[in-house]
Amino acid sequence: MNCGVLVHIMDKRRSAKSVRSAVEPRQGAQAIRRALAVLRILAAGREEGVPLAEVIRATALTRPTVHRIVHVLIEEGIVERHGRSGRYAIGNQVPELALARPRPSRLLVAANPSLQRASAEIGDTLFLTVRTGNDTLCVDRRIGVYPIQVLSIEVGARRPLGVSSAGVAILAAMPAQEARKIVAANEKRFEAYRTDVATVLGEVTAARRLGYGMREIGLVQGTKSISTWIKTPDGQPAAAMTVSAVRTRLGPRREQEVAEILLREARIIEQAIG
Repeated sequence: MNCGVLVHIMDKRRSAKSVRSAVEPRQGAQAIRRALAVLRILAAGREEGVPLAEVIRATALTRPTVHRIVHVLIEEGIVERHGRSGRYAIGNQVPELALARPRPSRLLVAANPSLQRASAEIGDTLFLTVRTGNDTLCVDRRIGVYPIQVLSIEVGARRPLGVSSAGVAILAAMPAQEARKIVAANEKRFEAYRTDVATVLGEVTAARRLGYGMREIGLVQGTKSISTWIKTPDGQPAAAMTVSAVRTRLGPRREQEVAEILLREARIIEQAIG
């Protein structure tokens, strides 16, 4: 065989191998990201679980893809299927894996004194919410002393960024382009919370102007919520402190008072983690 032809064939084989080597990691990373997207949707369903159709709608993946991912996760004990309802939920393997890191995060440790002070001073329900990907996750809740408390969110509740005042506050503290990208990614999921992209972006703009997030109508009718963002040392919004109360408790004057308390404690937390 002509040496030039042999070299050409060898070069083509090397090129094909290089292409496969480059494509395979990308495909593997894509599969992992898709599986994580499915898990985040299932996590929002908590114990009740989520129908497969809702997972498909929220992730924008095809039905065969979602079915394949869920089937593998069930085999590994990461997901389970409820026999009666047919819904899918996070499996027992997940909390077992979480035991590998039993210590609370630096943010939770730093926030504890501020949550105690703010709860005692305000008297209404106080929440600490962190950002996780395109979602918010409630990690702490303090019940105040006022006789009527708004317990709209439980610890462990996960929601798309933008559907609560905490999510709006976190988005407002981001660069505008990044916030718009996240809101667009969550568009399909907003339908379940009776909101849309235009509404969320309007609330984010208002929060930037005010310096804090505020929902005139909370997740429960007749309630109102105020949230302030908490940034990490690199300037990224990582969490939010929220007060939720019946609307009559948060008139214009008290709204400002509560916002100032939350802003003060948010800065204290930022200094503690910085």
